Amino acid sequence: MPHLFNPRLINPPDKDPGLFIPFFFNKRAVIIDLGDINALFSRDILKLSQIFISHTHMDHFTGFDRVLRLALGRDMSISIFGPKGIIDNVYGKLSGYTWNLVENYVKSLSIHVHEIQQGEMLSCGFECKTGFKPFGKKIRPIENNIIFNDTGFEVKTAVLDHDIACLGYSLTEHFHVNIRSDALTRLGLKPGPWLYSFKEAIMAGDDRQMPVSAPVTDGSDEIDRTREFTLGELTDLLTVITPGEKIAYITDASGSRENIDKIIDLVKNADRLFIEAAFLDKDRQLAKKKCHLTAFQAGMIAARAKTKRFTLFHFSPRYTGEYGAFYEEAERAFAEYGGKIAGL
Repeated sequence: MPHLFNPRLINPPDKDPGLFIPFFFNKRAVIIDLGDINALFSRDILKLSQIFISHTHMDHFTGFDRVLRLALGRDMSISIFGPKGIIDNVYGKLSGYTWNLVENYVKSLSIHVHEIQQGEMLSCGFECKTGFKPFGKKIRPIENNIIFNDTGFEVKTAVLDHDIACLGYSLTEHFHVNIRSDALTRLGLKPGPWLYSFKEAIMAGDDRQMPVSAPVTDGSDEIDRTREFTLGELTDLLTVITPGEKIAYITDASGSRENIDKIIDLVKNADRLFIEAAFLDKDRQLAKKKCHLTAFQAGMIAARAKTKRFTLFHFSPRYTGEYGAFYEEAERAFAEYGGKIAGL
């Protein structure tokens, strides 16, 4: 069975950054950064439950309006996480429109914005039915850099320097529930969506005595009957529990020693690292001036953090036609710093 996450970059590496992360077997998704998101289908955007913003430069935040337009009039709750100032940024977007007819909506969108500062998180809500007037401001401490913790995964962040605060993110499954196909066959159980609900119950830590109904089949597509198990019994018979998958996203960060140390700590042992490489090393002084990473630095970070796989993005348009050079440079740095490709 696949892991929880199915991440993909929204755009080609020279276009607006953004990582769309739908979940396998679940009509849910999260996204990191909201630049140009026109490549996403409306049905993808309507799956969003959490949005993580690195910073609010236009190429990372202009897609907010499309999310807002699609979600209006729907019974949706969206959480937005971002750096210091994100509450004012969202409120500014919402204040740019007139909301005199929203009382006619039967269903009401709610947006909850969480502003990450050093060691604490300031939160504020906005409801469509009130014309998105802010309410419920509160502040809480952040422990171990964890800003979100759900049934299946947790999200950590690091505040990086881009001449402004810019957030890097890691998303980690708590653990992964592997379904043994041989056990399914031996028990005569039919695979299907019920397995996802079963896995969710395990990940939520539900009572092992909780009853679970599993469909039994005679080998055809028809389901003859169901068989009753306890959650604990079926877990022991049907699953192997392994460590969860970790993915990480780093963009718009200067290559300072402090930044690099923070990035390595955040993305350490990631299965998938999505990392910007705005410039080639020959232009490292320009990269330093513009507070971006080079391809060489990206490969070095991936190696030092012992990541299993890395993907580059956010190439400067000045290198049109040279995109192969980014991976050549990053892979050279990866090898130079002792990186090992997964499976080798």
